[in-house]
Amino acid sequence: MPTPLSERCLWHQTSAETPLDYPVLASHEEVDVCVMGGGITGLSTAMHLAEKDIKTTLLEAGDIPSGGSGRSVGLVNAGLWIPPDDIVAALGKENGERVNTILGGAPSKVFEIIERHAIQCDATRTGTLHLGHNAKGCQELARRRDQLQHRGAPVTLLEGEECERMTGTSQIHTALLDERAGTINPCGYTRGLARAAANSGATLYCHSAATGIERHGDRWRVMTEGGSVTANRVVMATNAYTEDGWNQVRQHFFTGHFFQLASEPLIGKAADAILPEKQGAWDTRTVLSSIRRDKEGRLILGSLGKGEGRPLSYLTHWADTIQNHYFPALGSVRWQYTWTGKVAFTPDHTLRIFEPAPGILSATGYNGRGITTGTVVGQGFAHYIAKGDDSLLPLPVSQPKPIKVRPLWSCAYEGGFSLYHAGQCLRVLI
Repeated sequence: MPTPLSERCLWHQTSAETPLDYPVLASHEEVDVCVMGGGITGLSTAMHLAEKDIKTTLLEAGDIPSGGSGRSVGLVNAGLWIPPDDIVAALGKENGERVNTILGGAPSKVFEIIERHAIQCDATRTGTLHLGHNAKGCQELARRRDQLQHRGAPVTLLEGEECERMTGTSQIHTALLDERAGTINPCGYTRGLARAAANSGATLYCHSAATGIERHGDRWRVMTEGGSVTANRVVMATNAYTEDGWNQVRQHFFTGHFFQLASEPLIGKAADAILPEKQGAWDTRTVLSSIRRDKEGRLILGSLGKGEGRPLSYLTHWADTIQNHYFPALGSVRWQYTWTGKVAFTPDHTLRIFEPAPGILSATGYNGRGITTGTVVGQGFAHYIAKGDDSLLPLPVSQPKPIKVRPLWSCAYEGGFSLYHAGQCLRVLI
């Protein structure tokens, strides 16, 4: 019997890294650093701090992972979403090129951690493909190629038959191959980071959501329902899943979503032709679509927007439309999993690294680049706490201005995503 479509995250079901049993905080602890949030940023921070023999406790509200870190597409991308020249225009030359350099090298950091800690996350290092879906998109890719090559990045613009061979579709005529990048099972990577952090000496607690924070002299006390942690420094690493009104992180991003569907494992010539070198891919649409395969041969399609709460028939219709457009030779595909994750967006598509209060650090606004950005931000936070030097962070620690009318940004984005997907389903925007 075919497996029906269900709302479950594929990565949680197929991760070779098994979830470890972390306790609930039920007492009071005195530490050097308290990290709030058990996603990639928080775990990378805790791991790098522990490696420096800095006593660290991490608090996670649910399981590891419970948020977007285990629910992403799993693309280990270099840089930010926008082209490097646009980053410089938004941030200025010094900070812009700092972001370009540090995040351009971030995939290597991710893969180094995977290798060093033997993290089982189905890592591939064959690059990623940015797909030009129309003439304007192809022009944009050529512009990105020129900007990236100018900075020494190993990128290649694929065209014609080579492009079709690498992508597996005749609907894409130009694709930008970035050899710095790759793919992972993001749940496996996050669980592996947790294991590495614990093995390095960090203390991890799950189902221990912070309920508040207060100043105690020159230290901070973080409260949970079952206990508390007093620390010299606090790192708020909750990003898009920040829900508490008592902290300032929510003021610096607005929430978006990204949904995905995964097919049953596919076999045969038509399936083998899709992304034969196992790159992950996404296209140049305003409301982008992502495409990748997993280790068992599933086709995974995704797009910006919220899948949760939508009829499964609607999601299936959307996935069928995209699949038939790009890969008609597959014929009818049975969809097995669907899931949604949150994304922290900013109006200028750049991240924020800041101190909400003295002794507290936070980062948000990864704009869909959480695997690499979260990893290097965690490393940078640990170095900053240990040495007082923020040079390993993509941006200096600062105090950015809160985003005005945040709810309107979220509504505008989600409304636009929904209209675009409706147009795709009606084959108006294919």
